Amino acid sequence: MEPLPVSRPADVLRSLVFYAVFYTGTVFYVLAAAARLPFGRARFVRVVVNWSRFHRACVVNLLGIRVVLEGELPSSGALLAFKHESFFEAIDLPNLVFMPGIFAKAELLRIPLWGRAAATYGVVPVERDQGARALRHMIASARALVQQDRVLAIFPEGTRVPHGRQAPLGSGFAGLYKLLALPVVPVAVDSGPLYHRTWKRRGTITIRVGAPIPAGLPRPEVEARVITAINALNSLPTPPPEPEPARPVPTGSA
Repeated sequence: MEPLPVSRPADVLRSLVFYAVFYTGTVFYVLAAAARLPFGRARFVRVVVNWSRFHRACVVNLLGIRVVLEGELPSSGALLAFKHESFFEAIDLPNLVFMPGIFAKAELLRIPLWGRAAATYGVVPVERDQGARALRHMIASARALVQQDRVLAIFPEGTRVPHGRQAPLGSGFAGLYKLLALPVVPVAVDSGPLYHRTWKRRGTITIRVGAPIPAGLPRPEVEARVITAINALNSLPTPPPEPEPARPVPTGSA
């Protein structure tokens, strides 16, 4: 993978302003969300959506990053499989789709207050070493969200993967695909080079929605198709071919 360019003074300045504004604003959103927890899901979710929109506004107006969505994301009846290169796509999810049910590590739901907030929102806990009981609970939680006409979202690689690299899908993805019997909509994202760094850079983040993959395919086929689709924006520029060495001009007698 090619090294990232050296950060410029303007990148540093924009990033410092972004950190100050976004994280200070986030404190107020967290307090507002906590205050609305006792009053039901609707008020709480409104705060989450507004926080995600606030983040997008900071990314666009403070960092100078343009965000382009290619294609249309479904609002229900599908499992969205996102490429994961940075925190950008995780925070931006409620801005892209209204109230997506999100699969996340179960440990996060054990954090005081945050865990309660996540459960209220509709985060589906994923156990790393899933026993049959944990898997049944996860599927039941996901199906309950589907019955509410909410779309589901997952980062099938299981962790952030640097731009320019591909990773195998987590072992639980195929089981979810089979048991939920939902079409998969792969989503490619190329946020890594701009956002996944201390000093963020100006440029364009593209979110490309792939063609839906129907339910019921064999595991090798669905995994191959998902990997290909979510990495559609992941290739690094191809270097130009090296010029061929000059061939000696034959000489001969007249």
